[in-house]
Amino acid sequence: MIYFLLAVTIFLLYALFENFFMLNIRREKLGIGIRIVHLSDLHKRTFGKENSRLCRKVRAEKPDIIIFSGDLVSRSVKGLSNAEATLRELCNIAPVYMIYGNHEQSIYIEMRDKLEEMFARNDQIMLKNSSTTVNIRGRELKIFGLLENYGVYKKDGGYRDLDIIDVGELNKLLGKCPEGEVLLIAHNPFFGEAYAEWGAKYTFSGHVHGGIVRLFGVAMLSPERSFFPKNAKGVYDFGGKKLLVSAGLGKLRLFCPPEIVVYEI
Repeated sequence: MIYFLLAVTIFLLYALFENFFMLNIRREKLGIGIRIVHLSDLHKRTFGKENSRLCRKVRAEKPDIIIFSGDLVSRSVKGLSNAEATLRELCNIAPVYMIYGNHEQSIYIEMRDKLEEMFARNDQIMLKNSSTTVNIRGRELKIFGLLENYGVYKKDGGYRDLDIIDVGELNKLLGKCPEGEVLLIAHNPFFGEAYAEWGAKYTFSGHVHGGIVRLFGVAMLSPERSFFPKNAKGVYDFGGKKLLVSAGLGKLRLFCPPEIVVYEI
């Protein structure tokens, strides 16, 4: 009984530490010349006052650009001051390219106008089925942001018969993929094959929170209440095209610490 209580105590202390103090940096070297910091799924989590610890770690990486792949806030958020302070500081570090996640899409109705006003008065580049081009040290990156049908996340109040994303849907929402070095920001990682087939060289995703619980490196749960979700965390290769999935920063988690991901491409 003593050993059991000791094990439970250690487990609880670790879970508290992981959820309230840990902030890992994962580095992936996929090329050379451009450094990208990838953030995702902050929700209501804070790392220091106004996320000062998060921003300090991002600044130390000296990124060329920052990509935020959705869910800066939670749908139930009642105030945006913390999110806005975080966003403003990130924009002071490097250009920020971001999209809506499923929580921004479904934010409570009384907050929708306030959310849009917040984005309107800050300097991030918000991509809603749109694109922009940036030149970094002689390399031209075409950055697209996907705003998909909310039915891929939830439908008729539940998680059955959800919509899918295929190349036809991507062509409809984004147009044909252009030639050149194309980056796609797409919150939902379950459709990595379609993003690659569409033509994105690198796709940045989040949403799954790394599987919420990871045991022996295996993702256990998804936000859609399904077990063993695919493409939950890491770098996935589809015919030479890369799906880059962040485990995110917020929400409760176990053996899946919050992370900042740094890519060299």
